[in-house]
Amino acid sequence: MLQLIVNQKGRFSVEKREDITYVNGEATNADISELSNGLISVLHKGKSYTGILEKIDFTNKEVTVAVNGQQYVTAIKEPIDQLLSNMGLDLKAMLKAEPVKAPMPGLVLKMLVTPGQHVNKGDALMILEAMKMENVLKANAAGVVKAVKVAERTAVEKGAILIEME
Repeated sequence: MLQLIVNQKGRFSVEKREDITYVNGEATNADISELSNGLISVLHKGKSYTGILEKIDFTNKEVTVAVNGQQYVTAIKEPIDQLLSNMGLDLKAMLKAEPVKAPMPGLVLKMLVTPGQHVNKGDALMILEAMKMENVLKANAAGVVKAVKVAERTAVEKGAILIEME
């Protein structure tokens, strides 16, 4: 069963059994089809609706559709997402970009990012020299650089926050 959350308000459970789709436990005969030009056609209870598929975000499991100028952002929770949530685990929070901290005392040789810059997981953020070795610190998750807390040629202690992420 899928859980759908529309515009962070409306909650729906959707399940398909034996070619019948159930919404919140009630059988529905809605006919939904995606047209080749990015439009979505919905026939439900004798009425026809046309929507424009604006965005599909596979990472956050969200779909954005516009109907009559109104935008609907639908978050999709699959059974595994629901199970993790019931166990007190949040997959999105686990993937959140954490601040970059100095893994050891050292000297900031080069800053490779600036505030506002988008980075992907594994992107090089800065070079820290420690024990005469250059260490490239990389992003642990995709995100945006919120703030750079140190300047180049600055000595830092182990655990010092070097870059804040959002």
